[in-house]
Amino acid sequence: MKRLFEIDSWRIIETKLHKEDFRLAESIMSLGNGHMGMRGNFEETYSGDYHRGSYIAGVWFPDKTRVGWWKNGYPEYFGKVINSVNFIGVRLFIDGEELDLYKADVKEYYRELDMQHGILSRKFTVTHSGKETEIEAVRFLSIAEKELAAIRYSVTAINYVGQITFIPYLDGDVRNEDSNYEEDFWHEIEKGSEENNAYLVMKTKDNPFGAPVFQVAATMHAVVQGAAADISINERSEYVENVFEVQAEQGKTVSIYKYVAVTTDRDHEAGQLVQKGREVLQRSLKKGYQALLDEHKQSWLKRWEIADIEISGDVEAQQGIRFNLFQLFSTYYGEDSRLNIGPKGFTGEKYGGATYWDTEAYALPLYLATAEPEVARNLVIYRHNQLDGAYHNARKQGLKGALYPMVTFTGVECHNEWEITFEEIHRNGAIAYAIYNYVNYTGDKSYLHEFGIDVLAGISRFWADRVHFNKRKNAYMIHGVTGPNEYENNVNNNWYTNLIAVWTLRYTVEVIAELEKGGHADRASAIGITDAEIAGWQDIIEKMYFPYDEELGVFVQHDTFLDKDLMTVEELPAEARPINQNWSWDKILRSCFIKQADVLQGLYFFNHEFSEEEKRRNFEFYEPMTVHESSLSPSIHAILAAELGMEEKAYEMYHRTARLDLDNYNNDTEDGLHITSMTGAWLAIVQGFAGMRTANEKLSFAPFIPKTWNQYSFNILYRSHYLNIEVSRDKVVISQQGAELTIGIYHEMVTIPENGEISIKMKLG
Repeated sequence: MKRLFEIDSWRIIETKLHKEDFRLAESIMSLGNGHMGMRGNFEETYSGDYHRGSYIAGVWFPDKTRVGWWKNGYPEYFGKVINSVNFIGVRLFIDGEELDLYKADVKEYYRELDMQHGILSRKFTVTHSGKETEIEAVRFLSIAEKELAAIRYSVTAINYVGQITFIPYLDGDVRNEDSNYEEDFWHEIEKGSEENNAYLVMKTKDNPFGAPVFQVAATMHAVVQGAAADISINERSEYVENVFEVQAEQGKTVSIYKYVAVTTDRDHEAGQLVQKGREVLQRSLKKGYQALLDEHKQSWLKRWEIADIEISGDVEAQQGIRFNLFQLFSTYYGEDSRLNIGPKGFTGEKYGGATYWDTEAYALPLYLATAEPEVARNLVIYRHNQLDGAYHNARKQGLKGALYPMVTFTGVECHNEWEITFEEIHRNGAIAYAIYNYVNYTGDKSYLHEFGIDVLAGISRFWADRVHFNKRKNAYMIHGVTGPNEYENNVNNNWYTNLIAVWTLRYTVEVIAELEKGGHADRASAIGITDAEIAGWQDIIEKMYFPYDEELGVFVQHDTFLDKDLMTVEELPAEARPINQNWSWDKILRSCFIKQADVLQGLYFFNHEFSEEEKRRNFEFYEPMTVHESSLSPSIHAILAAELGMEEKAYEMYHRTARLDLDNYNNDTEDGLHITSMTGAWLAIVQGFAGMRTANEKLSFAPFIPKTWNQYSFNILYRSHYLNIEVSRDKVVISQQGAELTIGIYHEMVTIPENGEISIKMKLG
């Protein structure tokens, strides 16, 4: 655990230039607007260790991965988000000497990420040869004008008169840190510059895999205010700049305003990118910097009106949830159904930056409740759009049906680890579960006949072919898998995988019956589903094998889990933690330690199908062996602990998920933020502390309040209702805007009047 930043309810504040933890600070100070984003890089030069990273949504490259031990069925490439044009750069010279913040004498350093308004700002003073210069930089990526970035970079000569030179530039000579041998993924298409303006168009290199190539244009306008400037221009390969030279007066502030439009051929014709960028700049310049900033701030405030969670009495907890929500909404807000949520968003390159099962398992519930309905619908449509790729993946493994990828940009699997590509097939069930979750929450049953049945049928056909029948035990089994606990590979009969396979088959059969009742029987027949096929699925449902231990009364994680040397995490020496950074992979695989919820993931998904005692026995058995070294782990444990009345454990797990990156719990945030798992803080509060459930299309709550909190409140959108839930020490107040609504509170049904509220006494224990 490492904390660099001050505790504040709406801001992330850094009062020291952390050169030794610069990458960590860069990750935390990341910005995005759904279309683009970047790490918290400086505008000016920094020669110390850093990770320069600017990324554009939907722009990626298929990197070569073929090695000597290649196996049939492996993906042909590893898809990765790629570092794009550095468009924020502003070099600064003071009397001819370039400012390098790594080498400079810096004092009164202050950096702030304003989460309420989506603004990153810095203010500091540098001293050289007795000259003091104050610098202030303010940056935002507009969520009102998605293709626009704006920077105000101000310089004040405190105690001298001298020459100040600003050099705003666009640099396309960028690399991914994880590329093979510093491979360059880009080449220049065109560039140009004139006084106050410049542009640079880059294109990804051709590839042998048939993957798309992309063009990205950065179009810049820069202007100095506060002094007259001599302007010149410079160009070189993959680089353009304007040079502004001004005579600074003592005590007077001179500012450069840099506006950049970032356009891609995902949204415009390739030959029109610069023109489209200029149109963005023309609209923006007509409004002016302050109006653009105000428009951006108001757009963020509108998001917070729906999604904010207010906590009284615990500022650390308050900062944590808002940081998570801010970074999530900076990454994805659902406007584009072609996009999804990468595990690092715009904050780093680890994991390739592609789509994982995290979206369906962890992110969808948050977007269902905190954004307009089309946002969640776009998330589930995304997978339908990639159904052909899922069929391709199954064929690559010699199987029928559809296998959704662990990592993808197009629907085709592009992960190069065998235990993921071949074995972590439980991800397929998460796609089916997301369809259930979406329909159950929204009531949008039209999705089932328009899109859902196609996906469910494909996944069910995969499971039916992937199982095998054990004649000796008269049971179906699934061998050679990796469950959610990635600290075990190539196991047989992972309980969670078997469970979600059977559940998918059962749900698909139920949907087919519902389609028939609703007059859509033709949809099932159109994709060739027969009575014989359904009978085969039903046989698997009835005869699936589930490992279980009678003596312990627990669902066994896989066939041989209990043969391990079982011990608790408390028995590990402190120097061994985290084990993924201190042990060999072989030692981890042989240990009993669990990376994240596995059996407990199933109890979370299908909560209403298990008794409280079943949940308690399994939680008390597995949680003590869980090291929580997946960012996805703490939230599931927080929710189950809250349901079981383990309030201290629930709060511990909430704190870990809410401040995972802010406090660098897993010692890996310097690589980028854990974007998809940031939903965990919201899940821990709403589904954990407030006990929100939507089983069988019924909304219910069973709130409690952590001991350190005085009160908490949040809003949700539920079908056509806008609800506010406020929990204090003595009562729960739920108000709503909408028609009369019946919900469950502490297992009793109550009715909220139209546009009214109810107040319920807090239930203790």
